[in-house]
Amino acid sequence: MNISDSERIAGFLESLGMKPSIKNNKADLSAEALAKADLVILNTCGVRQMAEDRVYGIIHNLRQNKRKVKIIITGCLANRKDVQRRMKDKVDEFVSIEKFFKKKTDYLCLPPKHASSSSAYVPIMTGCNNFCAYCVVPYARGREISRPIKEIISEIDKLAKKKYKEIVLLGQNVNSYRNKQNKINFPILLNTLAVKYPAIIFRFLTSHPKDFSDKLIDVVAKNKNIYREIHLPFQAGSNKILKTMNRPYTKKKYLDLIKKIKKEVSGASFTTDVIVGFPGETKKDFEDSVDIFKKVIFNEAYINKYSPRPDTAAWKLGDPIPLEEKKRREKVLRKLVRPNTKYRKNKVS
Repeated sequence: MNISDSERIAGFLESLGMKPSIKNNKADLSAEALAKADLVILNTCGVRQMAEDRVYGIIHNLRQNKRKVKIIITGCLANRKDVQRRMKDKVDEFVSIEKFFKKKTDYLCLPPKHASSSSAYVPIMTGCNNFCAYCVVPYARGREISRPIKEIISEIDKLAKKKYKEIVLLGQNVNSYRNKQNKINFPILLNTLAVKYPAIIFRFLTSHPKDFSDKLIDVVAKNKNIYREIHLPFQAGSNKILKTMNRPYTKKKYLDLIKKIKKEVSGASFTTDVIVGFPGETKKDFEDSVDIFKKVIFNEAYINKYSPRPDTAAWKLGDPIPLEEKKRREKVLRKLVRPNTKYRKNKVS
């Protein structure tokens, strides 16, 4: 999502006559290039402390340079009061990406400067209503807002004319897309796009298990130009931890959903997100996550060591599990990832 937003910011800046730092036909993000820039916009991610610390490091290095540069923070950290206090003497402006423009979704209509000539990100909604206990997105992005289908089709029309081969539909909770005015939900939208653009392969990120409906499974199954590798985060295997996380499903329901998708969608395979070391996660709780990895056989997994985020419900729980134990659990799960096509036909036991 941040990559997609950055492409739109880049397109907007170039429309104002600004020029990006380029080296070997690619964006030059080296320390030397940043030091020479007149304007640096940091489109930030605040999901993990590591990403946040990287922002502080970049800003510190920029301010060490005697040359004056204007620095703007946008993205997840822009609305954080603690970040604003910490960086007030080093950052010129804190601007939510939506506030660059008059309405929250106006920026989604900007012509993006795509990094690829064959694959493109197309956001279809922004924000989230789920309020998972560990997640800052609803506070940083606000509540869910879905783009009108006419805007989405208009953008994809342009990409189709340019012979783009792959489009990734984006949303913090992409399969909760709702266009109430036209009574269009995500399965209807996805089916409409797959039928209208048969030469384009469609993917979608990121799904919530609670919103992965039977209708959506049917749409994926019947349209061969919808990518068969599905990203379906489970975050924790323990029912106790899932409840604390405010994830409204159980381990059994998640595995049942995987079984159903594999049964209906020929060649289906999976990637996922999981958090290790969430407050209260015992070694026994962790074994439930291990069990899911053994049963599903993921092609890839984004394994995150729990990082407390200000303003979230889990913030008050602290961070009681030692970093070394989190690293150990991460290694255990990493060894169970099998990025090999021969595993994609395996059924859930």
